[in-house]
Amino acid sequence: MRYVERARGRWRALSLRQRIAALVVGGAAVLLATVVAAVLTLGGTGSPGHPADGPPAGPSTTGSAPPAVPHPAPGGMSPLTGLAGGAGRIVAVKIDNAPAARPQTGVNAADVVYAIEVEGGLSRFLAVYDSDHLPPGDRIGPVRSARETDLPLLQQYGRVDFAYSGAQSALLPVLARADLFTCSPEQDDSFFRGQWNVPPFNEYVVPSGILDHFPDAATARDVGFRFGDAPAGGVPTGSFTARMPAASFTFTWSAAQGRYLVAADGRPAMTTDAGQMGAPTIVVQKVAETTSPRGLVDSFGHLVPFAPTVGSGEAVVLRDGAAYRGSWSRPDPAGGTEFSYAGQPMPFHPGQVWIVLEPA
Repeated sequence: MRYVERARGRWRALSLRQRIAALVVGGAAVLLATVVAAVLTLGGTGSPGHPADGPPAGPSTTGSAPPAVPHPAPGGMSPLTGLAGGAGRIVAVKIDNAPAARPQTGVNAADVVYAIEVEGGLSRFLAVYDSDHLPPGDRIGPVRSARETDLPLLQQYGRVDFAYSGAQSALLPVLARADLFTCSPEQDDSFFRGQWNVPPFNEYVVPSGILDHFPDAATARDVGFRFGDAPAGGVPTGSFTARMPAASFTFTWSAAQGRYLVAADGRPAMTTDAGQMGAPTIVVQKVAETTSPRGLVDSFGHLVPFAPTVGSGEAVVLRDGAAYRGSWSRPDPAGGTEFSYAGQPMPFHPGQVWIVLEPA
């Protein structure tokens, strides 16, 4: 009963605007039906081999603890984090960030985290993992559905594994044609539902299962990131906020931890397994937000948002307690994204990288 009561509490805590937006994203009829079913059954179902005994409903009590340090492979440097270690195979996971989906699991283990606007002005994460740096608990979530914005973002990584819960029917043929190994519950049994939340906020994925079942995923490669010492000219910045229509991210510098701690919608962004979210490098990438190029609509008939990441624009890079206002450029859809400051490549601090696609 305590799991359902906590889920009810999270829903009651939402504002009217957030409730409407969550219903838009999840589908009003499906969400209401699944909530009723969850209340009646007081539980969830697990997939074969993956029992629903996952993370607790509450966040990790180690809120000030830094994320787990990846275990580097011998030799080389990761092109995604600048840390020592080889380049493993890539699995990307679409993760919910609606208030009712928090706290999430496995986010702090990602090499790269993208924050992306979805319907209703809410946000979701697209988290990119090197197979050498999977979460210690080997589970990530809650997993949600794919969006158009994900496809050009992932194109620069090569043909990687992409795990998501599903997609609207008009996007399914686009996903089928994409140069990706698409991995949804209809294609793989590495997904399971837990009983610590109500649908659709309780679907998780076992990333090692995805990598086992789709073993030909591309390995980590250069996507334009550069790592090194901070350049001169940064403006001391203890806190910085990036905004979407119905979501916000505030990054607060922690000198003790050497990273920016993340708050989502004004509250610390916690995980079930590694304390508060945070990274040593934060990129706020300004994008010319538009609507679906393919005319995709939400359940109310409104065109869904789309964030173009091929082209150029302004960017703010946060590292070591300072902000660097520069630019981003990606002229080739198959190429990486270059971030510049004062006419030179902007070096990131080694470690996890967050990129927020903020509407310009």
